[in-house]
Amino acid sequence: MTQEIGKRPNIYDVASAAGVSKSLVSLVLRGAPGVSPARRAAVEEAIERLNYRPSRAAATLAGNRSRTIGVVLDDYRNLWFVDLLAGLHDRLAPLGFRVAVADPSFNAHLDRTPVDGLLSMRVDGVVIATEPTEEMFAAVDVPAVVAGNRDMVVPGADIVANDDVMGGRLATEHLIGLGHREIGHVTGAGGAARLRAQGFDAMMRGSGLRPQVAQGQGLTMESDGYEAALRLLEENPSLTAIFAANDTMALGAAGAARDRGRRIPEDLSLIGYDNSPLASANLLRLTTIDGRNRQVGDGAAEALLERMKDPATPVHTKLVEPELVLRASTAAPA
Repeated sequence: MTQEIGKRPNIYDVASAAGVSKSLVSLVLRGAPGVSPARRAAVEEAIERLNYRPSRAAATLAGNRSRTIGVVLDDYRNLWFVDLLAGLHDRLAPLGFRVAVADPSFNAHLDRTPVDGLLSMRVDGVVIATEPTEEMFAAVDVPAVVAGNRDMVVPGADIVANDDVMGGRLATEHLIGLGHREIGHVTGAGGAARLRAQGFDAMMRGSGLRPQVAQGQGLTMESDGYEAALRLLEENPSLTAIFAANDTMALGAAGAARDRGRRIPEDLSLIGYDNSPLASANLLRLTTIDGRNRQVGDGAAEALLERMKDPATPVHTKLVEPELVLRASTAAPA
């Protein structure tokens, strides 16, 4: 048997490799009597060869649930997760599940990764809503789903995400449609930001325009948006619009515009991404791309529930279509 690259082995793989049934593998894992020495040895050899780690989904099937789903977020300061959690809650609460949330700083003095902390709580599944690391996903031995586009693939985990390339194109198309030709983009690290930048670049080049892109310190926080927007405005005084990789960066870009004496939208149009609570605040009234994160959360919960029911379900990716939300921060160039 050849194990598919990047796929975490499951109980069916062990059964196939050992030439026995899934039920017999379960008996061996439980240490149940009545299994012949030869078959027990074949199963144990397959487990070792495949480096199989029994999933806690088995305990779920045995009725030994904690009824808790763990969620790993990238940063509590980034408000994109508000709707994501709402979508998860909408789907999971009626089924009696609790949601436990952690970020990379969660019990960092005790656990190597936030996943370790959640697993110590005996969660039934994990939603990874941050850029995963090899160390992080190596610890995952429960059903998992990745929420959002990420740079690294988590073996065996489904992906439910906003279509970030389409969203980047939508934002740029809106600015071009208003008449802007000198448009900048502030971005940061991570799969979602990378794909949004791809959408921006493709729409600009497809319209015969020159993409102008800047990063802050590599993250997508307010300070990164401020630093990147300052650089864009200093290097390109003729800039009339900025597309920010998220609403938090847009807030920083608004601060940079203010410090350079540029009014929004009279002197500079500004568009964000995520339609977070920041975007609808009266201070910004930010035009933004709604990634429909509530639907992403709902879809992530659905995918996780399906994988808890059947760990052998083929891994799949679901993309949610984004929408443009018009507010007061964009206008035709003066």
